[in-house]
This record gives sequence, structure tokens and C-alpha cells, in this order.
Amino acid sequence: MPFARRPLSPVRRRAAQALAVTGAAALLLTGCGSSGSSSSASSPAVDAAAGGNGGADGGAGGKRTVKDATGKAVEVPAEPKRIVTLTQEDLDAVLALGVKPAGITNGQGLNEPPAYLKDKVQGVPVVGNLLQPVMDKVIAAKPDLILAGDMQDEQMLKQLREITPATLVTMAPTDDWKLAFRGIGNAVNKLDTANKVIGDYETKASKAGGELTGNKGAAVSIVRWNPTGPSWMEKKQFASGVALDMGLTRPAAQDKDGNAHSPALSLEKLTEIDGDWLFLSTLTDDGRSALKDVQSKPAYQELNAVKNNHVVTVDGSVWSTRGGPLAADVVIGDLAKALGGN
Repeated sequence: MPFARRPLSPVRRRAAQALAVTGAAALLLTGCGSSGSSSSASSPAVDAAAGGNGGADGGAGGKRTVKDATGKAVEVPAEPKRIVTLTQEDLDAVLALGVKPAGITNGQGLNEPPAYLKDKVQGVPVVGNLLQPVMDKVIAAKPDLILAGDMQDEQMLKQLREITPATLVTMAPTDDWKLAFRGIGNAVNKLDTANKVIGDYETKASKAGGELTGNKGAAVSIVRWNPTGPSWMEKKQFASGVALDMGLTRPAAQDKDGNAHSPALSLEKLTEIDGDWLFLSTLTDDGRSALKDVQSKPAYQELNAVKNNHVVTVDGSVWSTRGGPLAADVVIGDLAKALGGN
């Protein structure tokens, strides 16, 4: 695997700060030859930088120039027809925009597409594992646009650009899902649609949070259990952000800005994962085994959330990713169901 997956650890987050300055906001910059629906946008980054539509050679067979999440200018089809996605975040995004891809990769920690997207990608060729495409399979998909997520393997990016120069890094290490989604929306010439999807999500999250009655504003602990122990998610990590958009709060120990996760905690620090409610996910069999082993131990049994039967197991391939609109819908549903929403 080219590098460790997300959410970012504190060490990797600090190392990523220089790259994060450019971020997916760069994807929102549209240069000459732009056409289609990206002229109207609510994002300040777009309003300030895009300068409207160039209109030079849009339409069928036309090209547009966008900047990817590293700030690299990339010429893309005005209306891409065969998109290959290399992360489930890219896949989530294009599906939310109403586009069926020509090739996909397996989900995080999985040997198949993520369960929450599986029914939407029936028959779509799998071209490899997450951020590990098999080049022959990518070639066979005949892409006119490749969405490469937060890939940092320059050699692999070079090979992908030999397949099609329209290969975009769509996420900088610290970008949140809304920013990355808007960038992908612009890259596929559907920025207006992306803005509407986000607006609809925010309305739904606010409404769901308002229906929580007795658990409105509850402090929710969001934790991924790794083979080495649990890690709680910072406030700007994907699932944490969804909880905050619903008006929920985080326990005092987890009330930290950033989109990383804590180091794996020892039993002595297990109280850091406590809260009014505890949402637990795993990504691997080793993680599931480690969680099972600790559940009989006093340090776990003494957590208030455990004693109050307020522990909810959720899908790590949704909750522990960088996220997207369809994943956000799943998280809203999980929170609403557990906390008493309608």
C-alpha cells in the first residue's frame, strides 16, 4: 500500500500541513475552456477564483482546465463519460452526482466495494484495491478521467497519467469531505449539483438532530478499534462532523479540532472513549478480535456508556473514512436510529 489510510494520525497530519495549504480548494479553480454547470456556485473559493465560464470550446468533445488538490493544472473532458475512481470517497461523490463510473476499487479494508454502495455499482469493473489499481485493469476500463483520491505515490500517478493525462488528485490530506466533494463536482462539470447535494445534506442533518428529543445535544464518542487499541476521532473527522451538523457534541476528552484520530489508547486511558453514547467501528478482523478481547475487562465494563447500554457498533468502512454525501446519509441514519430520531 502506498501509505497509511485515513483518518490522519497526529504525526501524519503535521507532516501534511504544507500540502494542505493548496487543498481541494484548488480543484475549484476553473481555467479557460470551461463550460456547463460550474458557473453558478455558492463557495467563496469558486466565486473568487473561477471567474465565470470561459466558454471557449465547451460542449461535446470540449475540454476544461481545472486544478487538482495539489494545485496542478489538469485538462479534463468537458463532459467526462468514463470515470475511474480509486477511492470509495471518489466513488461516493460521483454516485451522489448521478454518475455511474466505468471502474472502481474495493473499499477500505475490504476485498469488495463498500456495502453501502454495493447495490449502486453492480456490474462495474473493479480495477484493484483502494489506491492500489492494477494498471491493465485501468486500461481496460478506457477512462477519460481518473479520480485518484489522496494518492501520494508519484510513480503510480505517472503511470495513471500515461493512461490518461486527465488524472486528478482529489483530496489533500486535511481536506474535509464537503470541500473535496465540491472539487470533484467541479472536475466533472457538476458543481451546481454538488452544492445542492450539500445543501440538502445540511438540511437533513439539522432536521434529524432536531428530532432527537431526549438525546438532543448528547455527547457522542466516535471510536475506531484497531488491533493495538481504540482511537477516538477529532471534531473535523468525517463522522464527527456529521454528528456536529446534527447539533450533537463530543466528550470533553475528544473536543479537539482537526480531522485526525488519537493514538491507540491503552487500558489505563480508556476513559477517554467514554461519553453519553459510544459509537464503535472496526476495519479489520484483527481490530474486531481486539475489541472482543477487551469487552470483558473491567476498564471497558466501567465506562458509563457501557453501563448505560449506550454502545452502538457501526460500519467502519463508512464511519472511519474521509466520507462523502452517501456515507453522510448512512451516519445520519445510524445516529438517528440509536438516539431516538424518526
